[in-house]
Amino acid sequence: MIKKMIKHGNSAALIIDKPIMELLELDIDKPVKITTDGKSLIISPISEGGRSDKFERSIDKINKRHQKTLEKLAR
Repeated sequence: MIKKMIKHGNSAALIIDKPIMELLELDIDKPVKITTDGKSLIISPISEGGRSDKFERSIDKINKRHQKTLEKLAR
């Protein structure tokens, strides 16, 4: 599916069709997490305080704190 961004004030907006919202169990009132791999946007529903949220926050914190070391290890 190809979508086009629309202007929303000083920002850009992307309209997500209802079938996709239903498939991903998204709701207008639920927050979503937006991340990127440097090339793509990843939009994920936020589960309500589950263990995986804590794990992801911990991983993000470790990655930020030890980014240079992890990059050296990857080489």
